Amino acid sequence: MVKSGFSLNYAEILLLVIPTFMILILVEILYGHYTKKQTHSFMDTLSSLSSGMTNILKDSLGLVLIIVSYPYILESIAIVNLESSLTLYLVAFICVDFASYWNHRLNHKVNIFWNRHVIHHSSEEFNLACALRQSISSWIGFGALFLIPAALFGVPANIIALLAPLHLFAQFWYHTQHIGKLGFLEYIIVTPSQHRVHHAINSIYIDKNLSAIFCIWDRIFGTFQEELDEEPPVYGVLKPVNSWNPILINFQHAWNVIQDAYNTNNFIDKLRVWFMPTGWRPADVIDKFPRPITEDIISRVKYNPHYSPLLKGIALFHFISINLLLTLFLYNFSDLSNEFRLTYGFIIAISIFGFTSLMDFHSWAPFFEVFRSMLTVIILYSFSDHALFINHPTEFLIIITYFILSSVISFVIIFNKNQSMIKFNNASS
Repeated sequence: MVKSGFSLNYAEILLLVIPTFMILILVEILYGHYTKKQTHSFMDTLSSLSSGMTNILKDSLGLVLIIVSYPYILESIAIVNLESSLTLYLVAFICVDFASYWNHRLNHKVNIFWNRHVIHHSSEEFNLACALRQSISSWIGFGALFLIPAALFGVPANIIALLAPLHLFAQFWYHTQHIGKLGFLEYIIVTPSQHRVHHAINSIYIDKNLSAIFCIWDRIFGTFQEELDEEPPVYGVLKPVNSWNPILINFQHAWNVIQDAYNTNNFIDKLRVWFMPTGWRPADVIDKFPRPITEDIISRVKYNPHYSPLLKGIALFHFISINLLLTLFLYNFSDLSNEFRLTYGFIIAISIFGFTSLMDFHSWAPFFEVFRSMLTVIILYSFSDHALFINHPTEFLIIITYFILSSVISFVIIFNKNQSMIKFNNASS
């Protein structure tokens, strides 16, 4: 598990970073509206931001099993001890970026590791919001193996811990279609143009531009591809996820691999399917259990169910309310017991699961929403003597009110799902 001290610092950092990201996303939406080149769609953006919330929960709670830790590698192989200086920080940042490239490349090239990354590529739009589509399925921590160069230079673990989130946040800005090519910078850093290529499903662009900050790694290791004027990027994944639910998207590919491992009659294939190139399937299951793959990317129809103004309002109500839950969680993180952190984190996660399932028009979703809302009220009242609720009675009342209103809304949908303003009669399952 990640040490609680790191979780605390990370929670505090997020309280500063999240509002900045939100403001920049809003600016991009307004700019797209002003220029009539809108790159956001309503539910896709809410889904991206909801995915970011699930990732924040996972990282704040330290839900990862570290197989090999960086301090252990550092102690074992360090051959140089750099003095604390600008040079040390520069070397450390380059090492973190180098490690990011190879970790990223592994995620793209191996079947089971693709499940850790598919959520980030799942949006069929490309904008600042999709930068926040981050994974919750990377539960096994082995990234320290890619930091061996840093360990050889004797880079202290606390420097890596400081630079890692900064390195991640520095990748936010280039997820946009509103910035063109940047001249000589295209030869030094990753730019929006380069990263548009990375998110595209055009055959010439697949698995290209894997670098995070410095594009030199792509140029050295043969994965660089320039954005071509004659080949506009088409975004998403070749096997469309067709869902707004970030939790389902996180495990959709893993479930497909599990099914293939179960259904194949070849014992060797049952084992190797996990470690074959991304998308590989045993020959005997391809015909028996076909899965749709986008072949004509030009005429592809994006996943975009129709929503009445009322349903959009319901989605926005849930999204804003869950954001309030998350903000309260981060703001009071240091005052919460581990038990309550996990319980409250689960409540937020299941709320995201519920409202995005509702927007996917699953027929069971309204009933699930009633159940999770009523159960949550019971759970929260069982913790009513907790310091969070004693110190913040107004916030506690607002939270309880949200879950009560959520139940009421779900009952309205259940009994009026064929009404024109709800249009819930096109449920998918």
